[in-house]
Amino acid sequence: MTNERTFEFYKLFEELIRSMTRGSTYDEAEILANVEKLAVFFRLTKATSEFYHTVADEKAGRGDIKVGYDNGTHGELFMSMRVVTKSMAVVKCNAYRAPDEVPMDDVEKDKLNIAMNSVLSFISRHRLEGVVEKFVFFDATGYPNVRSFLRYLEILKKKNALAGCTAVYFNLRHLTLINRDIGRGAADIAIHNYFNMIKDIIGEKGILCRVGGDNFVGVFDDSLLNDVLGILSGTPVIYEPNSGKRIMLSANTGVFRMTQDFTFDAPGDVMDRILPALQAAKMGGKDNVVFYDNSMEVSREKRMEIQKLFPKALENKEFKVFYQPKIDITTGKLVGAEALCRWIRDGRIVPPMEFIPVLEQNTDICQLDFYMLDSVCADIRRWLDEGGNVVRISVNLSRKHMMDVDLLEHIMNIVDKHNVPHEYIEIELTETTTDVEFRDLKRVVSGLQQQGIYTSVDDFGMGYSSLNLLREIPWNVLKVDRCFLPVDSDDSTSSRTVMFKYVVAMAKELGLECIAEGVETQNQVKILRDNNCLYAQGFLFDKPLPLADFEKRLKSGDYDVEA
Repeated sequence: MTNERTFEFYKLFEELIRSMTRGSTYDEAEILANVEKLAVFFRLTKATSEFYHTVADEKAGRGDIKVGYDNGTHGELFMSMRVVTKSMAVVKCNAYRAPDEVPMDDVEKDKLNIAMNSVLSFISRHRLEGVVEKFVFFDATGYPNVRSFLRYLEILKKKNALAGCTAVYFNLRHLTLINRDIGRGAADIAIHNYFNMIKDIIGEKGILCRVGGDNFVGVFDDSLLNDVLGILSGTPVIYEPNSGKRIMLSANTGVFRMTQDFTFDAPGDVMDRILPALQAAKMGGKDNVVFYDNSMEVSREKRMEIQKLFPKALENKEFKVFYQPKIDITTGKLVGAEALCRWIRDGRIVPPMEFIPVLEQNTDICQLDFYMLDSVCADIRRWLDEGGNVVRISVNLSRKHMMDVDLLEHIMNIVDKHNVPHEYIEIELTETTTDVEFRDLKRVVSGLQQQGIYTSVDDFGMGYSSLNLLREIPWNVLKVDRCFLPVDSDDSTSSRTVMFKYVVAMAKELGLECIAEGVETQNQVKILRDNNCLYAQGFLFDKPLPLADFEKRLKSGDYDVEA
């Protein structure tokens, strides 16, 4: 290799290096032009690069192959370089030469090697940036994640373009039932198509992201709101492309419209508005779409105060167990009780609806549930040690516990710490929590039963998957919600009376204990007795009682029930 050619190489190589080292702002066309000049210099017919996310992708040929130069002449592979990055991605560079081309000397080969190594290093770094971007701003299934949403809000803030935009936070409805009806794979296709329908409406005027599971957030130009809500309110979505089969998808949605007077200090200012609006939409009723208003700001302040007070209140044992008796209506005997939480602060009882929904927004509710179970077990142990009357006590667990893979172990540790016989504990799981995976619920219920712990499905009839829950999960007890319980004005043909009759009959056929909650009149007791529902809970017998009052009931043991 002559001195003249060596000088020319270094000049071309310097141009290539400069074009590849301009920081984050590089010109791909400029780089390719410099690659072409070097390819001509080395008398190559073609130069290519390959990128594979994994070694397995490389073997399968699933990658991105780019041609940096091709003069159209037939060439054979002359030099190839391959590197496996720390993230296990594979990067390759290939140089082709015509078979009859003038051979390269060792110096020339060395210079080509240097150039290819430099290109290989650039591609590795450039692709790594792309991989990092993907990992940080996209989830494992390819959806933009909440970081993408927050970054987009910051971009809008810098552009002073937030006013006139609308933010939404939505949660897909009935997803567990959909998964069971059409299968998880088909449901994933439906969700992806649903997402794309909204994304197509938004286009370049906003962003749509997945928070996790079946929760999504988006921000977009306010002019698109009606079209977006049209999809969110319910639309048929294809889940089987070959046959065109469709399923109806809809969402509970919180909406916040940003005006000129909205003060944006951080992305949390938007999240703090769309989240309570979504929670209101999920509470039920006729409105699946709820717009944020100023009254929710007060709720947000209350929520923050409760979250701040909770740890100290738990430490100070401000949460007390109240027991509501369960009665055998044929004998009048007290046969059990439900443990209910009451927060006594500064001499007053904080209504459960003021703090339970707040604690359910994170895992605080799990701490409270375990505290309640521990308190109940301590009471039972003391009753046993004193030789008094002991009945089975049911303790409610939030759906949040289903995320705990060691839930069964945690429950048993608390029960066994107090050496409480397992038959005195019943765990209630609310039937309305249908977003919990059935397999997790089934695993927990089955595990509890193997330990001799009773399990009950609470508020039966409030959700949409009631029959699936009974069919698939081996409960011991069914609590019939008061919505099924006939009132005194109902006759034998009323819908409530008929439905109650058949719910109880079904439970008995399945071998379940059946207890009706919300019993308030003697006529309702007669209806229970006529339909062979032997157990009742309600204000007719007792409201939830403080510990001392309930212990008196345990000693007396009997209630007056009319035959």
